[in-house]
Amino acid sequence: MNFEAWLRHQGLSASSVKKYESAVRGAMSQWAIDHGFIEGPLTSLVNRASFETIAAKIRALPIFQQRNQRGNNMYNAALIKFGEYLSKGYHGDIESDIDAIMDSAETSPTEKCNLVKSRIGQGIFRQKLMAYWGACSVTGFKDTQLLVASHIKPWSVSNNAERLDPFNGLLLIPNLDKTFDAGFITFNPAGVILISPLLTTPEKLGISQQLSVSLAQPHQVYMDFHRTTVFRAA
Repeated sequence: MNFEAWLRHQGLSASSVKKYESAVRGAMSQWAIDHGFIEGPLTSLVNRASFETIAAKIRALPIFQQRNQRGNNMYNAALIKFGEYLSKGYHGDIESDIDAIMDSAETSPTEKCNLVKSRIGQGIFRQKLMAYWGACSVTGFKDTQLLVASHIKPWSVSNNAERLDPFNGLLLIPNLDKTFDAGFITFNPAGVILISPLLTTPEKLGISQQLSVSLAQPHQVYMDFHRTTVFRAA
């Protein structure tokens, strides 16, 4: 779900959606680029902490203060809304997760290496999923170069053992990985797909009610967590 769609889902009027989305993607992104705060649009950010740092710099700009005053605080409201959007986790925040591991004093260098590779879907974790599934867990697509090692229970809330457990993972084609990671799809105990009502036009992503996955018993505790905590049921 992009920022514009999220704003609509929040019940904002069409005019407010247009103003906020345009302010973030257009004027304020350009101000940030012009002053060297960022290399691309604000909408390219997925890390809220990074965004808030840049937002503070934008708020200090004279042009922001002038335009925000003339616009009855609309520009500041748009920044607040975009921060709220990022906090919903529609994009996995890999940067923060890796920082947390690297800052851990209790984790050995070898463990850190394995965990970082696990977070980006590489290393031992990917090897175990490749050995178990051999193809996309859902579609059977076999070109492994295009498959993503995806955690079922999110990496950020798993302990170190769970982060490397192959039963906490699915091997997915990229469109399924992204939607599963963001909570727009999940699977019931029988392995049948559940599609969030927040996912617009799932058919354009090749997602339909006919998709399913073969889950073993050890998968169930992880998938139950995903259904109850990650899945966007409404």
